[in-house]
Amino acid sequence: MSNNIMNANNHLLNSNENFLIETDKVFKKRLLYITNEAIDEPNLGMFANVEKVNFAFLLEEINQCSSSNAPDAIIFHTNYLDHIFFKNLSTLGFTVRSSAHHIPIIVVSNEVDTEVKKKILRVGADDCFPVDFNAEKLNYWIDFLKLFKKLTQEDNTSKNNFSNYKIGSTKRVFDILVSGSLLLLLSPLFLIIALIIKIESRGPVFYVSKRSGVGYKVFNFLKFRSMADGADKELSKLSHLNQYGQGNQKNNEVNSVFFKIKDDPRITRFGKFLRDTSLDELPQLINVVKGDMSIVGNRPLPLYEAQQLTKDQCALRFMAAAGITGLWQVTKRGKSEMSEEERISLDIEYAKSNSFKSDLKLLLKTFPALLQEERV
Repeated sequence: MSNNIMNANNHLLNSNENFLIETDKVFKKRLLYITNEAIDEPNLGMFANVEKVNFAFLLEEINQCSSSNAPDAIIFHTNYLDHIFFKNLSTLGFTVRSSAHHIPIIVVSNEVDTEVKKKILRVGADDCFPVDFNAEKLNYWIDFLKLFKKLTQEDNTSKNNFSNYKIGSTKRVFDILVSGSLLLLLSPLFLIIALIIKIESRGPVFYVSKRSGVGYKVFNFLKFRSMADGADKELSKLSHLNQYGQGNQKNNEVNSVFFKIKDDPRITRFGKFLRDTSLDELPQLINVVKGDMSIVGNRPLPLYEAQQLTKDQCALRFMAAAGITGLWQVTKRGKSEMSEEERISLDIEYAKSNSFKSDLKLLLKTFPALLQEERV
């Protein structure tokens, strides 16, 4: 099946049509149903309340619903297990984990073998069912998964401790003074960059994405747009170029947590200049003023990356403030030999030993690192 068909089917996830599927009301559960298939799953007709939703509505519903009206489960029906699917699943899994609800995520597909199922479970789902599943078994299994998730969350208090982290007063005052001053001084440069971006290519001036910072706090992360508009939709075609998968090409998409491409073909000519000089990062000064980030800290991660770093010691990286620059940037930035393990290790090292004095040293070391050795 061609990539165009796969991307077109995944695009259905963004449809604005939300509606209830007619049911026989046998099992009294509320299910949120998301699919990129043209034909709905018929066995869901055994459930009393099945609401077919688009992906944006689904995330909003999880964030806004109360415990009394939270869905009993999320059913993700697809036979297109490409990079876009796993990115969406990872974002969905992270959103559910960050909420106070115990909502199972169940993938329904006939394209799941043993290895793919391992990845699906690791990325964010709680189980997989074939298309011709038994509705009675699914009903029972939803009850089991809800109880299991509740007990697991009660036992796991480490994540809740992360949310108590706050930026120190000295660091926060420094952040406000530096970021505020730079925004005033660089405002003419902001206007020039914005004008060139608009002249060179269609699309917004800023690239805005959801990122996870300290304590897994989610916020809108700002950068000057350096790629062609809609570049995110091309990820599935470029996963084999992932810098963090080098040396493990066969399993690149399966094993890589981070995603970064050397000489990314989606980057515009002016965007290449912005990235090489790190000028694309300047709008993050706004994030610093708002308190989402600090000048120095661990880089905030896209949700689909952060979701895979919630276990064991890896989660310690979220005990430090999210920052524009940090330890791994000044020691390894732009070097293709940097592995995922090295980057995570540097993030954890910073989280364990950071101080205002060490932040100043890292800030001074940042300037020589601005001109990167490689375009990543």
